[in-house]
Order: sequence, then structure tokens, then C-alpha cells
Amino acid sequence: QAVLDFERLGEHAAAFQGHDVGFCCLGTTRAKAGADGFVRVDRDYVAQAAELARAGGCKHFVLQSSQGANAQSRFLYLRVKGEVENLVQAVGFDRCTILRPAILLCKRQESRPMEWIAQQFLGAVARVCSTAYSVPVETVARAMVACVLQPGQGKVDVLENRAIHELGKA
Repeated sequence: QAVLDFERLGEHAAAFQGHDVGFCCLGTTRAKAGADGFVRVDRDYVAQAAELARAGGCKHFVLQSSQGANAQSRFLYLRVKGEVENLVQAVGFDRCTILRPAILLCKRQESRPMEWIAQQFLGAVARVCSTAYSVPVETVARAMVACVLQPGQGKVDVLENRAIHELGKA
């Protein structure tokens, strides 16, 4: 495990050397970091980490993005997620897998009352229709590992929420 200063990520290139696969789940919230900080973390840091990983020999990069990611979106969150997907694909990995989960079901340390309410509601909905609007973070993690252990469909694979659920059960 290496602790990195993302503001000086280029100084940590050695930490990205010699890995066949890179996993990226980096992200923050606009509420926590402000709009500029959100863009810096969710797009700029991720893109720079992908570039360093590729330069270090990484062949397969696995990126957790978001359902609805679209570089043309009017909404900052979805636009930034779409932009970073494009940037990561442009790095030129032999294989790139992008996971687009719906709302992540997890326990957080910080208080987010509206997210908690949404998770309670979506957790109940998930009992009836498990793949529609949410996904447990453990399922996303299992899907990320599973996608590395099986052959891909192409150079870039994009897994939407239903596919994440299916792969996360494997």
C-alpha cells in the first residue's frame, strides 16, 4: 500500500510501475469538495492516475464511473463522469472496463441525510427488483475483480448496473 499526494501525483510514478491491472474507484462529492474540487478529483486525478498506470505497464484499467455518465450532460456530475471515461479510454490500455453502477448502497462514516433516505427506499425496492436503481458496493467490487478474470468483449467494455449485478454474483 502506498500513500500518495494527489496534488503531486507525478512525483509518485514509481507506485504505478509493474502492475498488469489498475482499479480506480476514486471520487468525492460536490458538497464535500466544491465544484472545482469535484472536477479535480473525479476527472483530473483519475485521468492522471490512468496515464501513470499505462506508462508503468498496466494493460487493463478498470474504472468505476456512474450510471448516466455522459460528457455532453448538462449536469456536472454526469458530465465529469463521461469526460473521465473518454479520457481513460484515450490513454490506450490494451483493455479498459468501465462500470456504471446506479446508486451505491453502503454505510458511510459521514452523515448524508438525503442519501440515507434514498438508500433506505432503494434498499426496499432492491428486494423486489434488485438490479434497477441501486447496487451494493460489495457487488461492484466483486464485479470489478470478476471482469479481470474473464475475457472481455472488446478493447473497451462498459458494464451498466444490471451487468454489474450479474458479474458481481459470479
